[in-house]
Amino acid sequence: MRPRASLRTAVVWEVLQDALDRRVKATGRDSLDVLDTGGGSGNFAVPVARLGHRVTVVDPSPNALFALERRTAEAGVADRVRGVQGDVRGLFDVVARGGFDAVLCHGVLEYVDDPAEGVRNVVAALRPEGVLSLLAAGLGGAVLARALAGHFTEARQALADPDGRWGAGDPVPRRFTAEQLTTLVEGAGLTVGAVHGVRVFADLVPGVLVDTEPGALDALLKLEEAAAELPAFHSVATQIHVLGETHGAGED
Repeated sequence: MRPRASLRTAVVWEVLQDALDRRVKATGRDSLDVLDTGGGSGNFAVPVARLGHRVTVVDPSPNALFALERRTAEAGVADRVRGVQGDVRGLFDVVARGGFDAVLCHGVLEYVDDPAEGVRNVVAALRPEGVLSLLAAGLGGAVLARALAGHFTEARQALADPDGRWGAGDPVPRRFTAEQLTTLVEGAGLTVGAVHGVRVFADLVPGVLVDTEPGALDALLKLEEAAAELPAFHSVATQIHVLGETHGAGED
C-alpha cells in the first residue's frame, strides 16, 4: 500500500489489521472468514488474504471481479480469495448469513437506496462475535474541498442537502457525518469500537509537494494517523471509518 495509495488506506488498514489480530486471538484460529462487500479489484482483500485469512468479495461489477482474479493470482493468494457477483441488497443470495468473523463495507453506503438496510444486511453476515469495518464518504471533507476550490455556492449546497451533494454533477450520491454512521452501526445492534477520519489532509495537500519534498510523504502519513482519532478532525475528513463490534467481540 505504498507510496501514494498509502495516504488513502493506511489509517483504515491499521485499524482493520488490529481488529483481525484481536479476532484471531479471541477465536484461537489462525485463519478467519472475511467478507468484503463492494471489494472491487481487491485493494483490501489481497492484503487480508496475505495475512492468511479466507476472503469472499461481493461486487456487482464483472470487470472488477475479473481484475480481482488476476490480482489475486499475481499476489499468490488466489486459493484464499473468492469473488462473487452481487450487492448488499441481495447479499444473502450469494453468501450465508452469520458466516463471517469480519465484514468490510467500504465505499458501499454512498450508493445504496437504503443505508440502514445496507448496514443491517452486512451485520447479519457476521457470526455472533465479529467486527464490521465501515468506510464511507464524509460530508465535511467535500464541503471543505469545494470551498478551497473556490466553489462556494456548491460548498453551501452540500451543507444544506440531505444527502450531502453539492449539485447535479456530483458523482457521489450520498455523504455522511461521523454521527450518522455511528447511529447506523448502533442501530444495527453493534457497539462502536472506534471512529477515524480518513484523508483529513491528503486530498488538500498539492501532490507536487508530497512527491518532490524529501520525507514529505512519511511526514504526511504520520500527521494523518495522529489526526485520525481526534473527533475535531472527523468533521473535515474525506472519508469516515467506523469499526463496529458485536457485543461479545468487544469484550475480548
